[in-house]
Amino acid sequence: MGKIKVTKVRSAINRPKSQKLTLEALGLRKMNQSNEFDDTPAVRGLIAKVSHLVKVEE
Repeated sequence: MGKIKVTKVRSAINRPKSQKLTLEALGLRKMNQSNEFDDTPAVRGLIAKVSHLVKVEE
């Protein structure tokens, strides 16, 4: 199982509440904040929901 590094690169202002909550679930609150996760289908689903707001590195 690999690791994924997720970085918030765009603001959540004027986004639906579900996208804001998804970013918070990923632990991303501030701009350019990063978090590392195991590569699982659940995490991939969260990332897909906010893919336009984050940058993903494997």
